[in-house]
This record gives sequence, structure tokens and C-alpha cells, in this order.
Amino acid sequence: MHIQTDGHTTFNPAYSHQAVDLQDSQQQERQCSSDRMGLLLLLTSSLLSSYFHPGIVVDAQRSFAIRNIVLSLEPSTNVTRDTNVTVRCKAIVSSSGSEVLSREYTIYKDSQKVYTKNSSTSEDLLYPLPGARVSNTGKYRCKINIEGKERTSEATKLTVTGLSKPVLHLNKYVVNEEEEVTASCTAPGETGSIFFYFYEDSKEILEDRVNSNQLEAKFRFSSIGHHTINCAYAVLIIPDSFKSEQSNMITVSVKELSITPVLEIFSQSRVYEGDQLNISCTIRNSVNSSVHITHNLYLSHGTKLLSSGETKVNHSMVALAKDPVDFECRLEMGHVDKVTTKMVSVTELFSAPTLTMSPAEVFQKEYMTLTCKSENYASERITREELSYTLKPPDIPLTSMKPGVFSGKALQFDFNYTCVAQAKGIMKHSDTLTVYPKVSVSIPKISVVGKAVLGQPFRILCQSDTGSFPINYTLIRDYEQLSTTTVKLPPQEALFTVTISRPDEISKYMCRAKNNHREALLSKRLNATVIVPLTDPTLTVLPHIPEISEGDHLYLICGTKGSPPVTFKWYRDGNKQPLFTTTTDKNNTHYQVSHLSKEHSGTYYCEAVNHANIVVRSEKVTIEVRMALWKKAVIGGVCLVVVSMLVVACVLYFKSKRVRVVRAAVSVWSERPPEAANDEESSVVSSEPDVEYTEVVHPQPVDTVRVPLRKGTDTVYSELKNLPHGDADHHDYQGSVEYAELNSDRPEISHHLPEAHDPQDLPVPVD
Repeated sequence: MHIQTDGHTTFNPAYSHQAVDLQDSQQQERQCSSDRMGLLLLLTSSLLSSYFHPGIVVDAQRSFAIRNIVLSLEPSTNVTRDTNVTVRCKAIVSSSGSEVLSREYTIYKDSQKVYTKNSSTSEDLLYPLPGARVSNTGKYRCKINIEGKERTSEATKLTVTGLSKPVLHLNKYVVNEEEEVTASCTAPGETGSIFFYFYEDSKEILEDRVNSNQLEAKFRFSSIGHHTINCAYAVLIIPDSFKSEQSNMITVSVKELSITPVLEIFSQSRVYEGDQLNISCTIRNSVNSSVHITHNLYLSHGTKLLSSGETKVNHSMVALAKDPVDFECRLEMGHVDKVTTKMVSVTELFSAPTLTMSPAEVFQKEYMTLTCKSENYASERITREELSYTLKPPDIPLTSMKPGVFSGKALQFDFNYTCVAQAKGIMKHSDTLTVYPKVSVSIPKISVVGKAVLGQPFRILCQSDTGSFPINYTLIRDYEQLSTTTVKLPPQEALFTVTISRPDEISKYMCRAKNNHREALLSKRLNATVIVPLTDPTLTVLPHIPEISEGDHLYLICGTKGSPPVTFKWYRDGNKQPLFTTTTDKNNTHYQVSHLSKEHSGTYYCEAVNHANIVVRSEKVTIEVRMALWKKAVIGGVCLVVVSMLVVACVLYFKSKRVRVVRAAVSVWSERPPEAANDEESSVVSSEPDVEYTEVVHPQPVDTVRVPLRKGTDTVYSELKNLPHGDADHHDYQGSVEYAELNSDRPEISHHLPEAHDPQDLPVPVD
């Protein structure tokens, strides 16, 4: 159904949906009738089958599959306004039976259900959108349900462009101030959620959201004259919105009401402080009696509301010479305000007083003077004598010496003072003056910062416990000024750097502090410990190095010159770590090694350090641990015993040798005499051989080639065995043992010689 409005033909989608629903209901009724007839035929067929074939059972369950479902938009997914759009839902279903399965179709727009239909045919579902609007823009999906099985198509977006031009209507075109105007803005043929906007002289004055295509609004105009009104709208399609063009323009004329506020101030031609002011705020009304408007009057001075009423307001006050501020008379009529203002110039009777102090800086309990004075006053109205001055608070211990002058001792703490000047009922206050009484500096204290090391720079601190800043500190030595520094803030300190060459020089320093006109205060003499750096380190060994032996107790005594406490360390070459470390208040100490052994031999030295942090090292000392005396005695005794035994053995041995030589009858160098044969024969009876010892004297020299020359006489003892008779001719003499005592000039013969019967057959002696 179409509706004609203001000469424009529009399409109403509600009637389209009703027509579709009516068509669907008629089709459903026909379908139900067809379904009932089919069911009756099915039952009849089943009964006949049972009758003719009693052994066969009919299976009512049929298998099927929803193969696919597709949603399409016709004629296109992008259309303009008023295009007839059809949403087609096509389902492809496979089943085991020949009959079409009953199915349910559901159409969704942006996840919202918009249409549902049951069908028993395989035809496509058609959902018409006649005369599409921007509100039809969205994503569409189709879902099919067959006996509990469901399948949903993919989403397809429909975009509709083009909005109708809005139409604006006003109930009045000429109004008075405060009159209300009703405006109606219509979006012809549009549907959905719509925002409407109203504009006054191109400035937005109203915004509202409705679910219809028309909005009515009421508003008033804030000023007189001609005003242009128009409107526009926007269709909301989440998350986007589509805005229309501007509507038609309508001009409204606003006429001023013939009613104004009147402000009157009754005073002299020149107003001074203290004069009386009478102020009146009224209404001048020439409005027709047919207009009934509520009036409200407000009289104010700056931000202070003096009085209020409906038709007239009066107020009286004393004039004050403050910053120029307007008086205001305001008339309120509903939403209309009318204002009139006036400014009154008030001449100052006297100026605000100023409070000063002398001297500019004052110390605790010192005399000070406060002066309160108004620099200017209106001589045509008052005299200076008419001005009176007082101090606040009134209980302060200051005495008024003359008008505006107060004297007394400063307090021991900070205090606030205010001066009040008064004349002819006018009272004015000065700014607050805060007096900060200064504290005289106390006797300074002098001390050393850190450590005072002889010959090294160190710092001296000069400080007073109390005293107001700034404070001047001066360092003095033997009453001679060295340096001055000024401390202006609490974190600062008065530090002086000095160097001394003798410990007694430190007591010559003093400091002086001053922060006022009084005489400076002197500190005591500096009393501090002076650290003398260590010098001349020595390492003493006890017992003496030549006397050190195993089992002794070794004492390594390390000493130095300088200020204790001293930290001593003993080292041995080859070891990075100290053997022993100790701290003492003396200038020397020792390190003891008990029960020395050979392993303690080595090179030793010591190091020393005190608070001057200068490490000194002694000369290195090499220590050799000798064998213990008792070990030497044992070794000597053992050696003596061994030597004695060797001597005794040698003596016995030589004695036995000499006896054998004496018994020998023939020299090893002579021919055997004939009578010797008889002796040999006579000795056959004996079972043991005879032994002969012969002393042989070698001439000097025998053979210079074969025998080396030696000085002196060599005595050779030869041991000859006398063989039994009959064996001498066999030349089987095994050899002889020969002992020779050789002097330096005789050839030495000490060899085993083979048996020989001729002197020439003897071996040559060698050295």
C-alpha cells in the first residue's frame, strides 16, 4: 500500500510484509490440506499392503542428507533506493524416498531473525524486499531445518544507497521572545533507527534518536531577529550510519518584548568612601495585557547578590573604594534574560596603610621599631590627625611612641604583625608583616674532617651550633687570618684545607664566626690526633741467622716508625698471601715460627701500614735452617765408630800379611837355588802348600818405557804359593797376590801377576 503525503508517493514496507504473510498463510492452509490427504492415502496403502503381503513391514524412516544451502540477492548485492530486492534461499537435499521432505526456512539479517517459513516443496524460498531502503542494508543468511538436521548458508551483504530528502515543518514563523516553536522533521519512506538533527543558523541545537521516520521538537530562540531553521537525519546501520542531505530552510522572526530592567543609583556628584548609596532596580513594562509572563529581578554588585524581587528591588550601602565593579540589574522572564549595568566611581578617603620595620634585620631581644602609615588621604574630607593606627594582635609587647610608631624588643620567635588605619567609620588593614628575629651566632667549634695525616692536605671544619645565616667563618693560625668563607644555607659548611709538617702545628689553628654587628666569637684551639706516616721498616730475626737450626723457635720482629695502630704482615717469597697479620698499638711486634725444619728455609720480609694508608716494606732476609746439633753429634759418633773399626781391621789385616811375607824364602825376582828342590821334595809329605813372602826392591828406574817413574821407594809384597813336589814343572802356577807400598818416586805395582820362572816373564807394573 502506498501513502500520499505532501505531494510525494512513498512505499510502506509494513503493508508489504502483511501481504507476504497473508500469501504464506494461504499457502500453508493449502499445504496442510494436501498433507492430510497424503497421510490418508499413505495409511490406506499401508493397510492394503498388510492385507495382501502380511509378512512385509513398512519402514517409515527415510534417510536424507542436506547437501548444500545457498543464499543469493536479486537483482544485485548493491542497489539503489526503491529497488525491489528478492532474497533467494536454495537448498539441495538428497533423500531415499520419492516424496519431498517437510522443511523449515529461517532468514537472518545481521544475526537477527527477520523471516521464517515451513515448506513441503523443493522450490527455493523467496523473501521479497520491495522498495529497498538504506535500513535494509546488512548481511543476510538462510538456515534450513529438516527433522532436526540444520544447515546455514554463508552470509551475503546487501548494500542499499540513497536517502530521501528530509522535510521540515514549523507551527510558527513569527514569534516573540520566550515563545515556544514546534518543529517537525520527516524522513519520507525511511525505516529503521534514525537520528534527527535540528540546526539554527547552521549551528546544531538538537539531536535525538527514534525508531520512526519523523521527530517533533520544541525550542525557544535566545535572541531577537531573524533565525534560519533546517534539519537532517542519519540512518543507523551498525556499525555505520548514512546521513541525508539538509532539509528545506525556514526563517523565523523573533520580536523583542517591550519590557526592560531599570537601574538607578542615588548619590552625590562625587562619591567618597563612607558616603551612603541608594540603589533601585525596577521594570519598565509596555507589554500587552494579553501576555502573561513571570518576572524576576536580581540586584548584584560584582559576584555578590545584594537583593532580589519580582517587580522592584531597593538596596542601601556605604560606598567603598575598592576595585571598580559594576552594579547589575537582571530581569528573568522564563528563558529570557535582560540585563542593565552601571558603575559608581568612589574616591578613596585614605589609602591602605603600610607597615615597615627598622632596622631591616633584627636579632632576638634587640630593639626594633614598627611604623604604620597611610600615604594618601582626601584632605577635603579629613585631616591626618583624624587617622588612627593600631597594631594587631593587640597584646604584643610594643609601645606606641606616637601615632603609627611602635617600639619594643624583638621576640625570640617569628611573629606576624598587622596595622589597622581608621577614619570616619572606614577601616583599612595593611599587608601582614612577618618579623624573623635573627639568632646570634654561638661560639664556633673547630674539628678535623676525616684524618689529619702529617705532610698530606686535610680539611678543617668550623661550625656553630646556633646562629642565623649568613655566617662568616675565618680560619686563624697563630692569630693570623688565613681564609674566610660565608655559609648562607644550612647544607653548606665552612671547610678549610691545610697541610702541616709537624704534629704540634695542629694546635695552632682556631676559627672565628660572625653574623651581626657584634664582635666575632673565637673557637678553642684545634685538638686532633695527627697521624704520622710509617717510615724505616725493619725485620729482625732471633736467634741470629747463623745460629738457626732445626727444632729452634724463630722470631721475626717487624718494627717501624710512625703513629699506631699499625697493621703488620709477614710474607715469604713465593707466597702472595701473608703468613700472619696483626694490628697493634705498638710500633713493633713479632711473628713466631715454632719447631723449625728444613722446609722453613727461605726469604722473608714484612709490611706495615697505619691510618695514613702508606704501606712500607722491610728488607728481605734469607734464612737457612741448619741441621740440629744432636744430629751432628750422632753422625760424628757413627763416623768415629766406623773409622775405628776400619782402622782395627786394617791393622789386623796388615799384621797377617807381614807374617806371610817373613815366611817366604825366595824372592819373586830370583832363580830358585838347587837346595830349594830338596825342600820341595821334603815337603811332599805335607798336604798344604807353603807360602813365601819376599820383599822386592825395584831399582830406579827399571824401564822408563814400560814402568812409569815415581819418587821414593816402593815396597812390593808378593804372596807365592809353593806347590807340591812334581808340580813345579807343569807351569800351572795360578798367580800371586802382591801388596806394594809405593812412594811418590817408585813405580806402583799392585796387580795380580801370572806365574813366571824367569824375571823377564813378569808383567809390567802400571800406575
